[in-house]
Amino acid sequence: MTAPIPRDMPDLPPVPGRSPLFPSAVPATAVVSPVRQPLTAAYRLLIGLTAAGGVTIELLLGDPARALSHFTVQSGILLALVMACSAGRAWSARRRLPSAVTGAALLYATITTLVYHLLLANEASPFSMTGVLTVETAPTGWHALSNQLLHTAVPAAALLDWLLLTPPGRLHLRQTAPWLLYPLAYLAFSLIRGELLPPGIPARYLYPFLDVGLHGYKTILGNALLLGLAFYALATLLVALDHTRPNPIRHRAKTGFRLQPPVG
Repeated sequence: MTAPIPRDMPDLPPVPGRSPLFPSAVPATAVVSPVRQPLTAAYRLLIGLTAAGGVTIELLLGDPARALSHFTVQSGILLALVMACSAGRAWSARRRLPSAVTGAALLYATITTLVYHLLLANEASPFSMTGVLTVETAPTGWHALSNQLLHTAVPAAALLDWLLLTPPGRLHLRQTAPWLLYPLAYLAFSLIRGELLPPGIPARYLYPFLDVGLHGYKTILGNALLLGLAFYALATLLVALDHTRPNPIRHRAKTGFRLQPPVG
C-alpha cells in the first residue's frame, strides 16, 4: 500500500536568480521564404556590365595608370562589382549586400555624375573643362562612348535601381561619415600624385579644382572643404530620401506557416 497523496500541496519556493531562458528575435529568413528576382538580377547585371565596359574602354584606349587614377574609373569599378554581386544574390534569393556597401557605391556614382555635369562639363562653371578642349583633345569615338557611359548612363541606371528595385529604409545616418573616407583618401592620393609627377607633364592634376600648380594649396584645400560639405549633404539627402520614399516592392512575402481553413 502506498501513502495517499495529500490534497493540499505546498507551494514551491521561487528559484533564485534570473531565468536562463530569454526571448530571442526570430530572423525573418526563418519564417519567410526567399524570393528570386530574375528581372532585378538581369537589370543589375546589365548595369555592372555597362560600367565594366566603360572602364575597359578607358583602360584599353589610354594610359591604364592614368585612367585608374580618375575618381570616375575607380567609382565605376566599385559600382560594377557591387552590381554584379547584387545581381547574383537577387538571382539566387540570397540576402542583400550590406546597405553600407550599396549606399557607398550609389553615393560615389551620384558624385561622379554631379561633379561632371555641374563643374566639368558646364561652361558656366569656373572649373569647366569644355573651354580647354580642342578638336584634338575632345573625346570622340570610343572615348566619347565611355565618357557618357561612366558619367551619365551608369549613374542614372544605378539611381533607378535604388528608386524602383530596392526596399526603402536601409540607409542610415551613421553611415554617411564613413562614406566620406574614400573621397578624403582620393584627395590625398591626387595631391601626392601631383607632387610626384614632374612639373609640366599633361594631366598632372586630373581635375581643375585640384590643380595646385594653377590655384595653390590654399585655394585647393578650400575647394576640397566645400566639396566635402556638399558630399556630406548629398549623403544625408540620400538617407533622408531612403526613409521617405515609397516601397517599390509590393509583393506579399510567403511565410513558412500555413493556416488551415475552418472545418464545418
